[in-house]
Amino acid sequence: MSRLTEFSPRGGRTVATLACAGLVALTACSEPEVVLVGKREPISSVLQTADTADQRVAEISENQSLPFAAPASQTNADWTHGLGTPTYRTLNPALSDAPALAWSNNIGAGDSRKLRITADPVVAGGLIFTLDAASQVTATNLSGQTVWQASVLPSRDKDGEATGGGLAVAGDVLYVTSGFGTLTAFDAASGAVSWAQDLDASATGRPTVFGNLVYLVAGDRTGWAIETETGRIAWQIDATEDVGNVLGGPAPVVVDDVAVFSFGSGELQAVFRRGGLRRWDSSVLGERAGRALSNVDDVTGTPVAANGVIYAGSQAGRTVALDAASGKRIWTAQEGAIDTVLPVGGSVFVVSDRNELLRLSAEDGARIWGTPLPNFVKDSPRRSSRVFANHGPILADGKLVVASGDGQLRFFNPEDGSLLSSVSIPGGATTAPVVAGGVLYLVNTKGQLLAFR
Repeated sequence: MSRLTEFSPRGGRTVATLACAGLVALTACSEPEVVLVGKREPISSVLQTADTADQRVAEISENQSLPFAAPASQTNADWTHGLGTPTYRTLNPALSDAPALAWSNNIGAGDSRKLRITADPVVAGGLIFTLDAASQVTATNLSGQTVWQASVLPSRDKDGEATGGGLAVAGDVLYVTSGFGTLTAFDAASGAVSWAQDLDASATGRPTVFGNLVYLVAGDRTGWAIETETGRIAWQIDATEDVGNVLGGPAPVVVDDVAVFSFGSGELQAVFRRGGLRRWDSSVLGERAGRALSNVDDVTGTPVAANGVIYAGSQAGRTVALDAASGKRIWTAQEGAIDTVLPVGGSVFVVSDRNELLRLSAEDGARIWGTPLPNFVKDSPRRSSRVFANHGPILADGKLVVASGDGQLRFFNPEDGSLLSSVSIPGGATTAPVVAGGVLYLVNTKGQLLAFR
């Protein structure tokens, strides 16, 4: 009743309103309540205007088997970056039909309760580079022997105070970001430090090198462009601050004259790569009902540029396709992505926020099929908080490859999602697989680099 009186300009009208309300309450006791038939709509629905470019794609309940034309297999010598930037991407690297574990090499500290390995390996010049959970960089040769090791732990900090980071190689230089808030350039052959830049914020995401600049995100809200020769800051951009973020982060995507950054707030910003001038803004926002984790808007599905489109996803339950030139939304799928978004052969493959390997249509985001992956570590109502990590997918030898924390490297048929084969991963995977020279590399939770040939 008090809400009614808030709109009454005069006291007399307030008394009259209360009196009328009392009469209504008395009459209600003698007359049956009339319940209107029809669909109930929230009051706020009349305030919402549908945007046809942001319509959610209807889910398809049944899996479909559709033809898939894989690109020609290639034998690539190096794997220097993630799959986001087309310049560095090999879509279907050559790999044996039944790869087996060839060797392993200890690279340092593995995963623990406080520390995590977040850097996928990179391969260049006959060396495989890794970053352990305690900020130690290791260069391993193709036979599995350690060539050099170096730490990116700043002198002012202590072991265990930060974790995470990312790797990229360009020419003869290895670039390493770290949770301690640094970007360090190493001579790839010897491990000698060329320069180090303090970023004033945790930098657990992967860097991207393009031309004479290194692009990265620090603190999940600041985009950086740093000169490759000197380590000096060329320019910065900022996004909305967001405190709920996921450890690690996607590398910026560079296409022609534009660099696309993704942030913890779910924002995507495209800027002219040489000066940082804003080109367009977009987002990967949404929420999967019934999941507390969907309140975290971090972009976790690594953005990938392909055929003039930027694909990106979040663990909140959304994957989007954006026009790379304008940022205009092409489609939005009600499926999140927690790792690589892989557009290839007219489809988009993702490991979803519900731990399914999915095939979506690249044209409209419609779901084609979904295959469950290992999910809860313990199937118990009281102990269902921990889940297995599933890393990937990548396409190799025409098959989809996912490395899982349950200790299996799985190979799937892209046409229908069926499991083709699997091989044991000692210790379980903590990074996505990469392929170079016909060998698949990944890091396990114990801090070991594994090679499958």
